[in-house]
Amino acid sequence: MQAGRRYTFFQVVNWTRYYILLFILWGTLPVCGYYFLDWQWLHLPWQPLSLIGIAVAFYLGFKNNSSYERLWEARKIWGGIVNTSRSFTVASRDFITNQFATEKISQADLQAIQKRLVYRHIAWIKALTYQLRVVQPWEHANRFDQAYREFVGTTVSEKSFEALKNYLSAEDYAYVMRKGNRASHLLSLQSSDLKNLRQTELIEDFRHMELQAFITECYNLQGQSERIKNFPFPRQYASVNYYFTIIFILLLPFGMVDIFSTITPTYMIWLTIPFSVISSWVFWCMEMIGDYSENPFEGLYNDVPINAIATSIEIDIRQMLDENDGLPEPLKPVGAHKILN
Repeated sequence: MQAGRRYTFFQVVNWTRYYILLFILWGTLPVCGYYFLDWQWLHLPWQPLSLIGIAVAFYLGFKNNSSYERLWEARKIWGGIVNTSRSFTVASRDFITNQFATEKISQADLQAIQKRLVYRHIAWIKALTYQLRVVQPWEHANRFDQAYREFVGTTVSEKSFEALKNYLSAEDYAYVMRKGNRASHLLSLQSSDLKNLRQTELIEDFRHMELQAFITECYNLQGQSERIKNFPFPRQYASVNYYFTIIFILLLPFGMVDIFSTITPTYMIWLTIPFSVISSWVFWCMEMIGDYSENPFEGLYNDVPINAIATSIEIDIRQMLDENDGLPEPLKPVGAHKILN
């Protein structure tokens, strides 16, 4: 996520610099042919071209709206994870007591149980973050994007899950590392732990149901995140929009020649190049913005900053347990683009 006021104009130009060069080259070809070689046929009537442009603009608007909805839904889901994490922590801290227990345990043991549940919840958030950062086949994975992931720290490997050792017992860690969906099985461990607490009467029925409801909500939020991650923006819409935009950009300079060739003096034909480049750039930027907003968990510049959110959750809920030492530092924006991951 870009955490500054806005991308600067030059940052946007740099993002699209290769395409701008292509637009300049392509826009120059029909002008040179028309001006130097007198190829009068190198122009297209503007009216049918404008119809294509209108259709492409509508399609781009649909795609960008749909991409924004996916991005905003992902942010709302992680807002729900923030709220559920806080609620689960205070419930774990205040519900697990000796009030209903037939065999009382020490306050230190109670605090150890509370810490175990909260730390396992942090491990769930971390595991979910790693799973959502795994690059899918339809996400951007060229060498520039991969290099950018490494720069901002969103690359994920099997080694990333070793960080879970800081929050789990050796037994829990060994258990989840044998599983496929590790985040899901961490919630399963939470549910089993709550069942054991009910059997020892450290929580009674009502509190057990309330705590179990938080586990269910975490499953719901995880499933919603996985739905966005594992189901791409429908390929038929993404593909057709991409091809229509390219067709329009290819035809655009010839329509511009038709307009500026009627203006005297004749050297005004050269205005075709800047105007076709600007128009092509606008349409292509709209296409790229939609394309890079479709996948809000792929670890690039326009994503939901789930690493930063996970870190802020950890700080917040550990402080609810009165822990102040050894807390992680809040993540800060990285690089000139001020990207928060």
